[in-house]
Amino acid sequence: MSVKDLHAYDLIQEEKLEGIKSQGYLLRHKKSGARLLLVENDDDNKVFAVGFRTPPSDSTGVPHIMEHSVLCGSKNFPAKDPFVELVKGSLNTFLNAMTYPDKTVYPVASCNDKDFQNLMHVYMDAVLYPNIYEHEEIFRQEGWSYKLEDADAKLEYNGVVYNEMKGAFSSPEGVLDRVVLNTLFPDTSYANESGGDPEVIPQLTYEQFLDFHRKYYHPSNSYIYLYGNMDMEEKLDWLDKEYLCNYDAERVDSEIKFQQPFEQMKEVTIPYSIASDEPQEDNTYLSYNKVIGTSLDRELYLAFQILDYALLSAPGAPLKKELTDAGIGKDIMGSYDNGIYQPIFSVIAKNANTEQKEAFIGVIEDVLTRIVEKGLDTKALEAGINYHEFRYREADFGNYPKGLMYGLQMLDSWLYDESRPFIHIEALETFEFLKKQVGTRYYEDLVQKYLLDNTHGAVVIVEPEKGRTARMEQELECKLKQYKNSLSREEVEELAERTRRLEAYQSEEDSEEDLNRIPVLKREDISRDIEPILNEEMTFAGIPAVFHEIETNGIGYVDILFDLSGVPAEELPYVGILQSVLGIIDTEHYDYGELFNEINMHTGGIGTTLELYSDVTDVRSKAFKATLEIKAKALYGKLPVAFDMMGEILTASKLSDTKRIKEILAMAKSRLLMRFQSAGHLTAALRAMSYGSPSARFKDMTNGIEFYRKIADIEEHFEESKDMLAEHLQHLAGQLFRPDNMMFSYTASREGLEGMESLAAGLKQRLFKETPDETPCVLHCEKKNEGFKTASKVQYVARTGNFIDNGASYTGALQILKVILSYEYLWQNIRVKGGAYGCMSNFNRIGEGYFVSYRDPNLKRTIEVYEGIVEYLKNFTVSERDMTKYIIGTMSNLDQPMTPAAKGDRSMSLYMNKVSADMIREERNQILDATQGDIRALYRVVEAVLKADQLCVIGSEEMIEENRELFETVTSF
Repeated sequence: MSVKDLHAYDLIQEEKLEGIKSQGYLLRHKKSGARLLLVENDDDNKVFAVGFRTPPSDSTGVPHIMEHSVLCGSKNFPAKDPFVELVKGSLNTFLNAMTYPDKTVYPVASCNDKDFQNLMHVYMDAVLYPNIYEHEEIFRQEGWSYKLEDADAKLEYNGVVYNEMKGAFSSPEGVLDRVVLNTLFPDTSYANESGGDPEVIPQLTYEQFLDFHRKYYHPSNSYIYLYGNMDMEEKLDWLDKEYLCNYDAERVDSEIKFQQPFEQMKEVTIPYSIASDEPQEDNTYLSYNKVIGTSLDRELYLAFQILDYALLSAPGAPLKKELTDAGIGKDIMGSYDNGIYQPIFSVIAKNANTEQKEAFIGVIEDVLTRIVEKGLDTKALEAGINYHEFRYREADFGNYPKGLMYGLQMLDSWLYDESRPFIHIEALETFEFLKKQVGTRYYEDLVQKYLLDNTHGAVVIVEPEKGRTARMEQELECKLKQYKNSLSREEVEELAERTRRLEAYQSEEDSEEDLNRIPVLKREDISRDIEPILNEEMTFAGIPAVFHEIETNGIGYVDILFDLSGVPAEELPYVGILQSVLGIIDTEHYDYGELFNEINMHTGGIGTTLELYSDVTDVRSKAFKATLEIKAKALYGKLPVAFDMMGEILTASKLSDTKRIKEILAMAKSRLLMRFQSAGHLTAALRAMSYGSPSARFKDMTNGIEFYRKIADIEEHFEESKDMLAEHLQHLAGQLFRPDNMMFSYTASREGLEGMESLAAGLKQRLFKETPDETPCVLHCEKKNEGFKTASKVQYVARTGNFIDNGASYTGALQILKVILSYEYLWQNIRVKGGAYGCMSNFNRIGEGYFVSYRDPNLKRTIEVYEGIVEYLKNFTVSERDMTKYIIGTMSNLDQPMTPAAKGDRSMSLYMNKVSADMIREERNQILDATQGDIRALYRVVEAVLKADQLCVIGSEEMIEENRELFETVTSF
């Protein structure tokens, strides 16, 4: 990039970023004072982000409400929801906004140049010129408002953020995270809840809300980031002329203050809510938290990630092991949060009791003291360094563009020192430094200084309280009733009128003129070509293999699939347990901690999963193939170690070690419950689908509510059942891990095939040679329509069914319907008007369909909204422009850029599901050629889904009891 022509900017720093193969530039806009960071490389997945330092001065959630609200229309794009219009009609690879404790970030990404420019334009306009000043209704919709249907109705609070945070505050882990942060930094903005405390959110006034924008959303307080392969000079020139030149530099006091260390550790105990039938015993969270320097210390920032691995996070790590052995908590977790100015190292014992506090602290401090005296396990440190360095070099962030993740990491230093944005992203030197410190006293001295001698810490205890949610809801109801009673009849009428005005605003259609201002691509901008399917059938040592030839930067991705079709139905939960145990239990040659370290010293990791593949060529039979898979990734030269370790896990695991199995079951149960609370929408949808789908029933029995209940039952009666459990697992391993029951999937370049024959032969020799049982897996489904009561204040409402069973068929247009429902009909009725945080739908090739809401204050009303989809589709009317928009939004979901590993996984999944290139091509054409009539015809699919009448709700026990007549069964997990 040539910087000499950039008259509007000062170049402050230029740096070659070897670790991420990029060139970095730090600039300042002369007139406005905006800070800019450019990362130039050949990545077509371009990223733009604009962020602001937004330290909250209270817990009203104003940064979070602002994040939602600025995306609800702006000067140049006055439609009510440009964000949703972009989701519907953009080829984005990422489009969202995030509120953190000290910053708010608005990132977008796209591989299409025109689309990328459109996204930049809408986002810059949104943050600098939002419509919040013209329409108080935006604040009332996204933040909070009084809801009064008529003068005689019950007064309530509503609002998207208000309901979202009611859900977030229902999670004990969420409560713990917040209280730890607030307790450790009482004199800084971290003492406040940036997301908003539901009890405090209604104190926020509209004027305070606007003042927050006036103060912080100014270019002088901005952090603008551009990443990827683009004309940087053009983008800088555009930013200057369109936006930044309109502002003069100001001093914005947004500095994140430093918390002076405490003279002694603090202790805080707070309650969280549990359902009335949950036990209080073994339900407390104990946490030990220390502040670790600042995130501007380049070596410390990474060194404590290594220490977190070696001390706590790895299976068999000393803190985890000794707390577990001492019976303090059933799930030992921890974290090192270095995404704030003063990072936090935490040790957490879940499912503990308050009276164990002293023992908890004692074990932690004894272990740390012993480690300082005797030294850390050097293999654990080396494994931790390799683990993090492998991930840094691989740069595989799943569905998130790597440019986005790099930008967020740069903010970990840039936000607190604007001259040092590159210190953490350019990490190769830091890794080299940390490698050299192994075997010196470096790591032990860090433990002494920051964990043992450091008084800037807190013990935070979160205790269960039965009926807390109901009590708080009752108190809120009384408070609102008293407030309403204190008003005159005119004032009450005015509240009802405000509710009607908000509903009218929400129902008002955007003008064509306003909608047309939001740029949309054309159908012709989308290629009809499909992503290549890279499947080459071959054999490794006589074992069937599918090879996916992809350039992987020298990494081989090995996946070994073991067929589960011979496992009888009643044994399926044990398959789930076997999968949970493998890799984190002792083997003949390693204890489980050594095994994990050995794997991470030499490879990029080994893990096991359960996968399910449905035969799309025979949907009526509901045939599917389930597999237990072991996956490894390693540089080609290290594949022999990976194969050796996989063989060790599969054939030499000590499945008779019932003490360790009991620990793993307790941990698995804890993690499942956390998932049910955080991803209740997926849990409810899977459970409801299991009423009629054998494949969904399989998933539920091995990783859902049925599986949770099975392990809870085994744990409760462990002494009587442990020997039988060990026998089950050993028998299953012998039955499954046989050469004639396996196949390979391998992703690498052609040169990565070298040596695979002999590696496969070596593994084949080690596998079991048992005679298989010939018991086919037959799964029976039964409709239950359940309500699962929790201590949450919100619901996840799922309605599911198989549309092929009821006479409809699959078409690519259903992918468009997902976009239309999620960002039009369901969005308007469930999120905008209903106040839920989210809503989604899905339809697949085997006929499974669902509608589900996320953190939803309603239940019966949501079901009525689902029922209304049929009429909505029968009358669906759309302009050609809007139809194009929906199609482009659909293609954006289908055409996400993929990492080499993801390309291999996609090809294998298509192979196993028997999806051909012709089927994908046909689906793609059905999408690109879809008309209004095609969408209208889909009412039959929705009618068929609803006809199955399969309902599952996870949520507030009061709301579920209130609507008990909707369910066949009301229960708890």
